[in-house]
Amino acid sequence: MTIILTNDDGIDAPGIKALEQAVNGNGNFVVIAPKEHHSGCGHQVTTYKPIHVQRRSNYEYAVSSTPADCTRLAISHIIPEVKWVLSGINAGGNLGVDVYISGTVAAVREAAIQGIPGIAISHWIKKPWVINWEVASRWTARVLADLLNRPIAAGTYWNVNLPHLEPGSPEPEVVFCEPSTKPLPTKYRVEGDHYYYEGEYDKRDRAPGTDVDVCFSGNIAVTQLRL
Repeated sequence: MTIILTNDDGIDAPGIKALEQAVNGNGNFVVIAPKEHHSGCGHQVTTYKPIHVQRRSNYEYAVSSTPADCTRLAISHIIPEVKWVLSGINAGGNLGVDVYISGTVAAVREAAIQGIPGIAISHWIKKPWVINWEVASRWTARVLADLLNRPIAAGTYWNVNLPHLEPGSPEPEVVFCEPSTKPLPTKYRVEGDHYYYEGEYDKRDRAPGTDVDVCFSGNIAVTQLRL
């Protein structure tokens, strides 16, 4: 089984290295990821200029474009025999309506559009803590052991969000849930003609049973999304 790994934090980000560790043993993988950081780019694609692809090694390609373009190029030209597309591990949550602006999620949505199943993995950050990537990799491996062997309907894809726990906390449960549909906080600081975003991510609505509530409560939130 050939798996494509991508992300929106860039090919040199620690999250995609953690994802590589999590995937080990589940099949052959090839990394086809943006050369630069593309967080929050949504489902942007490039059609008006050439896309440069740098082959770094036998299994690594750095793409001078977006996560959705990485998936398009992987499936259409670089690794057409791909069976899964995995995106992440993103440094920051992609919960609820975040999926509409997330480059991480766009990569697997593009895979679903092309008829390939995909899983997006993100890690909520509870400031001022920092992510333990070794722990994130271990939790991701647990989730992948299930999802890679679970049937998935055409036109759907998985969105996974890891919680941010204090060292020594009990292992999180994996909870299948529904995505929140409530808006993000949209607060801005105004200085003259300039508006600076100051929305506080952890103060968003967390209706019981939604992915936001599950993740903020310390468990791994898994949602199945549809095109």
